[in-house]
Amino acid sequence: QVQLVESGGGLVQAGDSLRLSCAASGRAFSGYAMGWFRQAPGKEREFVARINWSGGNTYYADSVKGRFTISRDNAKNTVWMQMTSLKPEDTAVYYCAASSLSGYITDQRWYGYWGQGTQVTVSS
Repeated sequence: QVQLVESGGGLVQAGDSLRLSCAASGRAFSGYAMGWFRQAPGKEREFVARINWSGGNTYYADSVKGRFTISRDNAKNTVWMQMTSLKPEDTAVYYCAASSLSGYITDQRWYGYWGQGTQVTVSS
């Protein structure tokens, strides 16, 4: 069992930056790949970014590539997502999730553990 708690969301203006954190507790954090997903109002939850267990491999949705950076520190049981050049269309509830599978897993069905989400609102 892995418990995940996100933080760092808020209200920012377009072009601003924000860093989300996801603190994990429970079973060995380093054994899981971690992902960030988001859900905008009226839309389905979508994949944003993923990082493998060691942090040496990352993968991003095209919509955030070059603007968002996912990272992790297994000693701190934490994964982050640095978001820059934020746009109004980035407004959503952001969730972190843990997956025991390796590879470029973007399908949320393969993530077994989820946080409660943190709201990011980007004003124009």
